[in-house]
Amino acid sequence: MGSRSNNGSGRTRVGRYDVGRTLGEGTFAKVKFARNVETGDNVAIKILDKEKVMKHKMIGQIKREISTMKLIRHPNVIRMYEVMASKSKIYIVLEFVTGGELFDKIASRGRLKEDEARKYFQQLINAVDYCHSRGVFHRDLKPENLLLDANSVLKVSDFGLSALPQQVREDGLLHTTCGTPNYVAPEVINNKGYDGAKADLWSCGVILFVLMAGYLPFEESNLMALYKKIHKAEFTCPPWFSSSAKKLIKRILDPNPQTRITFSEVIENEWFKKGYRPPVFEQADVSLDDVNAIFSESADSSNLVVERRDERPSAPLTMNAFELISTSQGLNLSSLFEKQMGLVKRETRFTSRCPANEIVSKIEEAAVPLGFNVRKNNYKIKLHGEKSGRKGHLSVATEIYEVAPSLYMVELRKAGGDTLEFHKFYKNLSTGLKDIVWQLGEGGEEVKDGLVAT
Repeated sequence: MGSRSNNGSGRTRVGRYDVGRTLGEGTFAKVKFARNVETGDNVAIKILDKEKVMKHKMIGQIKREISTMKLIRHPNVIRMYEVMASKSKIYIVLEFVTGGELFDKIASRGRLKEDEARKYFQQLINAVDYCHSRGVFHRDLKPENLLLDANSVLKVSDFGLSALPQQVREDGLLHTTCGTPNYVAPEVINNKGYDGAKADLWSCGVILFVLMAGYLPFEESNLMALYKKIHKAEFTCPPWFSSSAKKLIKRILDPNPQTRITFSEVIENEWFKKGYRPPVFEQADVSLDDVNAIFSESADSSNLVVERRDERPSAPLTMNAFELISTSQGLNLSSLFEKQMGLVKRETRFTSRCPANEIVSKIEEAAVPLGFNVRKNNYKIKLHGEKSGRKGHLSVATEIYEVAPSLYMVELRKAGGDTLEFHKFYKNLSTGLKDIVWQLGEGGEEVKDGLVAT
């Protein structure tokens, strides 16, 4: 944690950063909240495993992507500050934004009005088109990569870092199928090679549809049925879309990449241009010395940072007020502790007044009958599904934090596998956790087993 209590709780320092809670994780990387101890600024650090990078022969590509990303200064792209490496890890220090995901707005308010959806779509197109002009393709545009800052300005994250194992072949096309199925262009699913720019634009079209409709254009529980719909571009715009918005979306969601509208044509489109404000760029001198240093063949120990860890805590980590706020959307704490165990995204959390050891035992008791292996490390738990699902084995990381005396926050994050399967697993798991979840009623009274305590 960035600033845990000084009672012997563990803490990790990398270079000049105190590293805290995990914000997200995937196959190749983890993203952690961190604080620059010299400036007090909050950042996000993406941590890549060097061994995995070497195994997939990704060093050259990662160096190219990181060098390009460091040079990109765009108001709608998450900023990369610096790159560091230890003997086993690569650390990419990124801008930390506090406004949550753009799609949280839809989850809480339903679909957006056309003017508001257009405003975010303009910012998305600006960001993606700019990065394409620098030779960087996203390849995995989806809801969780669209963040908002404190002023509700759209920030695209994971640009050039989202699909690292991919390479461009001699034919100049990308050949790895990736991305979230509902947002992926038909030519990507075909696996015959695709143009990164055209595929990114398709994903932008799906995102615009979702912003204005409040639901996906292509939705099927069966993957093959979903792919068929995408290949034929079988979708219907709802009646509240204006005719000019419908026309634009149909031109973007053209299953033939050769006839699909281009970014420059989108920017000239009448619907798109309404209220359009071109982005203001910041010109700055950027040094690539840190990137070159960590990737140089003769990287000596003077270029490497050391990950210093205090002794392991024997109690749950204490989370201070700012770290607590970093788990929610900006300063809006209402979304912090979910009132009911309903629909979840890639992560969810609940509070409990039970002792931490009891919470760990209850989670283990509830997970094992669901077919999960349990690995415990102090107050961190890794749950690994025995059966393979749509995207391999479901893996869930759980961590317990103390947010006040005798009040704990339990966070569950999808670490691998399919998000829908995570939803299903969490619903089943929550049944076995009912008696340890602490809730507040509307008036702030304690709720126990669905009843308000008096």
